[in-house]
Amino acid sequence: MTAPAGPPPVLDLSADVLALTRALVDVPSASGSERVLADAVEAALRALGGLEVVRVGDTVLARTNLDRPSRVVLAGHLDTVPVAGNVPSRVDGAAGLLYGCGTSDMKAGDAVMLRLAGRFGVPGAAPAHDLTFVFYDNEEVEATRNGLGRVARELRGWLYGDLAILLEPTDGAVEGGCQGTLRVVLDVPGRRAHSARSWLGVNAVHGAAGILAALAAYPAREVEIDGLQYREGLNAVRIEGGVAGNVVPDSCRVTVNFRFAPDRDEDQALAHVREVFAEALAAGVTLEVTDSAGGALPGLSEPAAAAFVAAVGRPARAKLGWTDVARFAAFGIPALNYGPGDPQQAHTVDEHVRIDRLQPAEDALVAYLTDPRGSGT
Repeated sequence: MTAPAGPPPVLDLSADVLALTRALVDVPSASGSERVLADAVEAALRALGGLEVVRVGDTVLARTNLDRPSRVVLAGHLDTVPVAGNVPSRVDGAAGLLYGCGTSDMKAGDAVMLRLAGRFGVPGAAPAHDLTFVFYDNEEVEATRNGLGRVARELRGWLYGDLAILLEPTDGAVEGGCQGTLRVVLDVPGRRAHSARSWLGVNAVHGAAGILAALAAYPAREVEIDGLQYREGLNAVRIEGGVAGNVVPDSCRVTVNFRFAPDRDEDQALAHVREVFAEALAAGVTLEVTDSAGGALPGLSEPAAAAFVAAVGRPARAKLGWTDVARFAAFGIPALNYGPGDPQQAHTVDEHVRIDRLQPAEDALVAYLTDPRGSGT
């Protein structure tokens, strides 16, 4: 999409985290339309004077180079799902809530990151660790467009560190690892006919009944890994079929999303999906993989990760969803999710964040990044 003309909005990193969250939310940035917000973030980071800043597409990276013995990578995506009448932001003071698209997922986390950059990214700042900040695009769409994936291919060294923290919404708790995700399209064949003479055709929509029945009866597996409980899910997320109001359809496509526990890899997840639909596949249904991304094991026993969990002071839990901790885990870098947003608010029309979650998240990270004992190394 073409960015609007004119300079980007100015982000004041000295403003409190609530004001900064509102400023980010008020710049629409649905996936593929992050340019204006990325420009604003880049300008704000460059103005600090203590960071090396680079741009890769609509991903903005910044880092300190203070020769500290350890490095912490902080990452968050700039994009949101499409706006649904929920921009600009609004505050419900009585309820203590900030409403708006992306408030929880994950502009509140981005605001915390920018506040940390404003504190530690100026000349003379003395964090206990060197810091890398990654603000990336296209997280809410297929993995092939993900800005962090682009950085991994083009500037992988920027992602290396002793610990990576994704400021995804976790409601102020540490969430370990993440589920993998697999999307497939099951194409049910049929034969077109006039609906007045339907016996001359084969109705593909009717043929999808077995697939839907298998999904409705699917027993979700629960598995405990490193003390964290993961629950899998297999669901139809889209169904397409039909030609006209008087035609027996000759095709029906069912899109299925499998969220799998991180003890399965992508090949095992696909094999499981094929097993679930073995009867349909034997009857002529075809299966096409349209998106796949592996999960990440919790890794909370790694010293740096364990030190952060201890610093937060709340029990860790499993991340039910896919996040880019998986990319860091694939590089052998301990990674976890921690942010002020509520994951249950993600992608909802009335998305909001609790205002009283914002400052504590910033304070916890400031304390960890300031305390030299927090490295766990």
